[in-house]
Amino acid sequence: MGVEPFAIPYSQAAVDDLRSRLARTRWPDPAAGSGWEYGAALAFVREICRYWQDQFDWKAQIARISAFHHYRYTADGFGIHFIHERGKGPAPLPLVLTHGWPGSFLEMLKIIPLLTDPAGHGGDPADSFDVVVPSLPGYGFSDRPQTPSMNSFRIAELWTHLMHDLGYRRFGAQGGDIGASVTTVLGLRHAECITGIHLNYIPGSYRPFLQAEPTLAPVEIAFSADAERWYSESGGYAHLQRTTPLTAAYGLNDSPAGLAAWILEKFHDWSDCSGDLERRFTKDELLSNVTLYWMTETIHSSFRWYYETRLAPLQFKEGERVGVPCAIARFPKEAPFPPREWIERGYNIQRWTEMPRGGHFAAAEEPELLAEDMRAFFRGLR
Repeated sequence: MGVEPFAIPYSQAAVDDLRSRLARTRWPDPAAGSGWEYGAALAFVREICRYWQDQFDWKAQIARISAFHHYRYTADGFGIHFIHERGKGPAPLPLVLTHGWPGSFLEMLKIIPLLTDPAGHGGDPADSFDVVVPSLPGYGFSDRPQTPSMNSFRIAELWTHLMHDLGYRRFGAQGGDIGASVTTVLGLRHAECITGIHLNYIPGSYRPFLQAEPTLAPVEIAFSADAERWYSESGGYAHLQRTTPLTAAYGLNDSPAGLAAWILEKFHDWSDCSGDLERRFTKDELLSNVTLYWMTETIHSSFRWYYETRLAPLQFKEGERVGVPCAIARFPKEAPFPPREWIERGYNIQRWTEMPRGGHFAAAEEPELLAEDMRAFFRGLR
């Protein structure tokens, strides 16, 4: 086991290869007059790939990202990349932030300074955090799992070992998407280490323990139908990624345009952007995330979590419940989202916030809203 500083690598040969592949893209033909209704809009993907080929500066983005302190942690032969930023305050609270798919650790870059240095952003220094942002296994600069079972339960174990080896015996945790699954498991299986958990998403595989023929509230019944409808209309990506991840990965690992379309469709559909993705993110922000997947060749390994979760879903057994204090931040564009009645069957909810705006990528879309909610929740747990 050990922690070592990590420098983000740059390869001009890899950049040249990327640009060459973009120049040789074979574009599909769209339906006449179509936009996003068939999938990622051809006009948008062509334009962002043109920018990617001609103007995007990966070296400059690496310089921006490298302003944070990067490390690699190795345990039992498996390596995890993470950012570690110390808080500026009298007693910073240790906090691990976990990203999801199709994001990366880059989602957290805007929120890190708000958490580590609240006084520098109009807040109280007593609310500062020591922030740790790992890259999930199979994502970014973390190792790609070579064996099965790298699911949320195993990742939560890794996070616990990482935080302990950094000197943190107790810590808070926050996450959305896959990060919400890992954070839930931290509260469920590692409660002795966790001061509290903050979620902006409820894991799709979450099922509380229910007695035979349970009495469900009308809002729970309605949610079940809404979730089923959402997965039927919008869940094709998830079904593919949890059943045949390797088959899709051949094309996406080989075609940068295909990779961009697959990832950016979700940023378009899931963010609070009113159909205009660049209202929320710059081209450089979007392409930094896609380029990270491209350069590290991690689209297949990122899919693998879906496959492993199908085999190890977050289904609570009788007597299981997340007993540590929990906060829920509900962003309006995050869907499907269970009602409080369904969530409270498995979580000890101490704070519930209905956010005025924002979507799936909360830390990147609305970092100020999310950071303030986290400060308020953890204030009473310090």
